[in-house]
Amino acid sequence: MYLPVVGLEIHIQVKTNSKMFCRCSADYFAKEPNLNVCPVCMGLPGALPVPNKAAFEKAVKLALALNCKINQETKFDRKNYFYPDLPKGYQISQYDQPIGEEGYLEIEYKGDSRRVRIIRVHLEEDTGKSLHAENDETLLDYNKSGVPLLEVVTYPDFESTEEVILFAKRLRQIVRYLNVSDAEMQKGQMRYELNISVKPDTMPLGQLPDYKAEVKNIGSISVLEKVLNFEVARQIELHNKGEKIPSQTRGLKGMTGETVFQRSKETADDYRYFPEPDIPPLTISNELINSIKESMPELPHQRKQRYVDLGLEFEQADIFVEDTERGDWYDGLLKIIDSENNADEEYIFEENAFNGSVASSRFPSKKYLAKEAAKWIVGDISGLLEKKGMTISNLPLSSIELIRLLGHIQAKQLSGSNVKKILEMKFDVSDDVSKIIADNNMLQKNDIGVVESFVRQVIEENPRVVLDIEKNPNAIKFLVGQVMRLSKGTVNPKVAEAEIRKSLVL
Repeated sequence: MYLPVVGLEIHIQVKTNSKMFCRCSADYFAKEPNLNVCPVCMGLPGALPVPNKAAFEKAVKLALALNCKINQETKFDRKNYFYPDLPKGYQISQYDQPIGEEGYLEIEYKGDSRRVRIIRVHLEEDTGKSLHAENDETLLDYNKSGVPLLEVVTYPDFESTEEVILFAKRLRQIVRYLNVSDAEMQKGQMRYELNISVKPDTMPLGQLPDYKAEVKNIGSISVLEKVLNFEVARQIELHNKGEKIPSQTRGLKGMTGETVFQRSKETADDYRYFPEPDIPPLTISNELINSIKESMPELPHQRKQRYVDLGLEFEQADIFVEDTERGDWYDGLLKIIDSENNADEEYIFEENAFNGSVASSRFPSKKYLAKEAAKWIVGDISGLLEKKGMTISNLPLSSIELIRLLGHIQAKQLSGSNVKKILEMKFDVSDDVSKIIADNNMLQKNDIGVVESFVRQVIEENPRVVLDIEKNPNAIKFLVGQVMRLSKGTVNPKVAEAEIRKSLVL
């Protein structure tokens, strides 16, 4: 039996206005070829590169989020190789003194926390783009050349396809939260390289195979998964045939995940790294590190834990973490709750407690409102938005109105079905929920005298059902339904059932 051994290299285009070492625009997508170029990014004689400060600071931010040690003395190096899309004949990158190293990122796998170790986080510049024409000509677009790139390199800590996919998604999420990159994979803003080998399960723990296959330029998570499955199967087959597997670089064959041989695998020596002579070593001060730490936003795992602590289900928390627009709307609602609710107390609503304002003598508990709001946002509200082709930023329901509805539910003044009707009506009318409730007589009548009158009428009109209750206890549900029909849904069904049982001495 063979086990996969997988490491990742992830290239992330940094979200900046200009390129890494010049003032050319970094906005290259769908632009006319070769307009955003200058002597610096083309490597013309006499042109001197100057590092992009914004890209540098975002690199530090990502390294901190990945729990890396920040190298306060860092430098740029020349990585020498000769490809047509590399106009200088070398790439300005980092080698032995990256911005961050020896970090980690934790993922949840099969109910356990798995720590994936990070070797390094470093800055470099992107290459140009090769365009292969139908007449076998290759055209070159250098608009992308020099765009700032962050490279994250992991140790070979992955032992399954599922772990790789979880890590890839988690990292993309962090990058977006930090505003380091939009990480739009269809635009090439985040690309993966896989280093894959397989080893017999008898090989000692910690020992690695003496080869690896590198697959470059994977531009989607779905293809990443296909490549992993294909490569693992290909290598196991070669092992079973008794063939020695060489280290090599392989490319994609379409979008099926199939890979093809490209060249023998390079080593660091092949790139002939040496310090970039035109950029002096850089010092990252403690002041800068502390300033970046203070500006760090709440990270995805921190946000999820905050939601879980409020009592949300894991699935609900994941939705709010992944869909930041919905999450931000929900957080706005939580702020309103915090401002109105200084004590964690349950409020038993009186019939007109919500008279157009949120304020009341006592307020529902934060946990109750947080849990119920999440349920409605993820459920019915999201369903209505999808049906209307809208996002939550266009929701015609304010946070205060949703809180008001939840309060009425808790006070047993509104049924769930009526709340659904109100939500649907809010998409068609501009009236406040209080007016909709009043105009449609939706508040449930929990006044015992009113409920008793409905119960008496139902019992008188349904003598056969009353007689049948002793033999068929479920028959009482029919009577409850009749009370709801007479009251047009304004009686709480539990109150109705209690009064029926009281009247019939059940």
